[in-house]
Amino acid sequence: MNMREEPPLPLEPLYALSDEQLAERIARAKVSLGESCVILGHHYQREEVYRFADLTGDSLKLARLASLRPNAAYIVFCGVHFMAEVADILSGPDQAAILPDLAAGCSMADMADLPAVEDAWRCLGEWMDVERLVTPITYVNSMANLKAFCGRHGGTVCTSSNATEVLKWAFAKREKALFFPDQHLGRISAYRLGIPLEEMALWRPGEPLGGLTEAEIRKARIILWDGYCSVHQMFQPAHVTLFRERHPGIRVVVHPECSFEVCQMADALGSTEGIQKLVRESPSGSKWAIGTELNLVNRLKGEMPDKEIHFLCPTICLCSTMFRIDLAHLCWILENLVAGRVINRIVVPPIEKEQARLALDRMLSIT
Repeated sequence: MNMREEPPLPLEPLYALSDEQLAERIARAKVSLGESCVILGHHYQREEVYRFADLTGDSLKLARLASLRPNAAYIVFCGVHFMAEVADILSGPDQAAILPDLAAGCSMADMADLPAVEDAWRCLGEWMDVERLVTPITYVNSMANLKAFCGRHGGTVCTSSNATEVLKWAFAKREKALFFPDQHLGRISAYRLGIPLEEMALWRPGEPLGGLTEAEIRKARIILWDGYCSVHQMFQPAHVTLFRERHPGIRVVVHPECSFEVCQMADALGSTEGIQKLVRESPSGSKWAIGTELNLVNRLKGEMPDKEIHFLCPTICLCSTMFRIDLAHLCWILENLVAGRVINRIVVPPIEKEQARLALDRMLSIT
């Protein structure tokens, strides 16, 4: 991979261009780069950027697909930081994972950092043999160093579609699970396995012993991290009730990052891939209220005018951090690549990458 040390081409002048001009320059850069570059577009990405993606999907699917393109020296991930990290973990040594805007993060992923998780592990270790009794599980929506933590402590990673299956594996292996960073996905997934709510404890980082008593910790089968998705947190039980009153016969499908109450009221739960499959395979004339990010819902609405599709919230719920990636940033990255400059590369340190890969491989072997 040839990388120049010269300063990158500037970003600021691109903001003086129209969307049409930027789109033309992106298209030209893509042609120039050919198979050496693959652009990944997450389902929550804004439409004007999403249309330039060579591959679309959820974060793990995209990273795995990109790893199957060895001719692509450059993997441009139009998503958020942890997604580009996964792409770097799964891709080959001659491939560079690139994030168009380094400010595109994930508020949920930021709710659990390595020092806080290590502190929780140490605190739990004062009351029990954690290495023998507790399996750490991190949602794929987390930083690479947390995946590495799970890798070295016998734990694994999960996605929104396989969390219940991963938890089933964990409980067969050890008595308890520590699940981070999304409490809602952990709660509904454990509940589906028959774990009662009273055997779930919420760990609040920063509080002594996570705000729990020794008795609560000993009773808990699963210890949930106090984290959540700011988008899916917006959907409320009242929204489900409202749509059912206004649209008789409507079906409600929500992402399992929604609250336990909303998940319980919904007709179905689904990952980004699962929601799309369910709605696409439904008969013409079907009515749906969908509880996930707005860009995905609008895309489905435009794709299937023969179905009545609603966004399950009266307010706009966008993934604001992913929204940072715009046409100007995508154009900037691609034109720098054409000029031989690799910028905004996401690199996971080798040991961390090895341990995170171990956790990911465990998940793949489970599912």
